Amino acid sequence: MGFKVFEKGSAPAPTIPTVTIQKRGMFSLNEAAFALIDEPEAVEFLWDEENQLIAIQAAKLTDPNAYPTRRQGPAGTKPQKKGIVLIAGTMFTKFIGIDTSIAKRWVPDRDGNMLIVDLKKPAQTVASNRRSVERAAGKTEEDTDE
Repeated sequence: MGFKVFEKGSAPAPTIPTVTIQKRGMFSLNEAAFALIDEPEAVEFLWDEENQLIAIQAAKLTDPNAYPTRRQGPAGTKPQKKGIVLIAGTMFTKFIGIDTSIAKRWVPDRDGNMLIVDLKKPAQTVASNRRSVERAAGKTEEDTDE
């Protein structure tokens, strides 16, 4: 009998840097990835079309192509000190033509002060836990449609 590895599909160890492109193009960096670029207040996206590489580098909030970084947390609350960092990347993902219908996660490489996401490398598909949380709260799919 041949064995097959069970793919758990959850987040990797927090010490492994990851970049996730969520549904609709939002980027999320875990704490380890954010630390690799020195936890900037903003980033710039760079695109190498020929090699299918995305680079994320620190930027000043005042830079014309800067995207602010923010810690994940409920709207209207004090920002978290640690944890997932979100970056609005919808316009960028549309510009490069990447499919964002399914959230995907990569372990980036580091090149100087940039995180490099190689879109040619296999990505881990990320399943949202939102539906399972809503199901546990007794909500139906019709209750949660946007």
